Amino acid sequence: MSSSVGAIVLAAGLSSRMGRSKALLPWSDNHTVIAHILTQLQQTDVAQVLVVTGAYADQVAAQAAVLGIDSVHNPEYATGEMLSSLKVGLRALPDTLTAALVVLGDQPRLEVSVVQQLLEALTQHNAGIVAPRYQGQRGHPMLISRHYWDDLLALPPGGAPRDVIQRHQTAVVWVDVDSDSVLSDMDTPEAYAAERLKAGLGYLRE
Repeated sequence: MSSSVGAIVLAAGLSSRMGRSKALLPWSDNHTVIAHILTQLQQTDVAQVLVVTGAYADQVAAQAAVLGIDSVHNPEYATGEMLSSLKVGLRALPDTLTAALVVLGDQPRLEVSVVQQLLEALTQHNAGIVAPRYQGQRGHPMLISRHYWDDLLALPPGGAPRDVIQRHQTAVVWVDVDSDSVLSDMDTPEAYAAERLKAGLGYLRE
């Protein structure tokens, strides 16, 4: 296990376009989307996993607790801004950690191998920021050294991590991966169905 990297899973969204919680949608092996993401992260070399909750907080926190994972609540989740959740997560990580892996809570095809590639790049290149790229397109999750956390915490409402990346482009290491999972997310029922098909899970009958 790495003693220096903590994963922040951003699962505070309203899921308004989905019509119900994306995090609590069924995925595989009787897991919900959030439980599957957390289980994947537990198979990587991150030292700690933390879930940021918002809407559906009690249910999402309960899913995390079953796996022995802590959660922290974003009281400003209703703004719909991912940045506020990221700030909550960064502030909650212990001082012993030197980097954060920022994981989207609606990216259930997260792959252990991709996370491991990012962690290896962080060490090999002594990088400040590490992010995946698939066929030239930038994706998630991304690793951000503590050196840049203050920049993230200082971003105004409406800001985004990409603002910090653009400001420090020379510190960014892009890792080319062979999976389009780094580009995926799911905001609608149609996107959810498509993600299940890509994962080989088929249509879900309810």
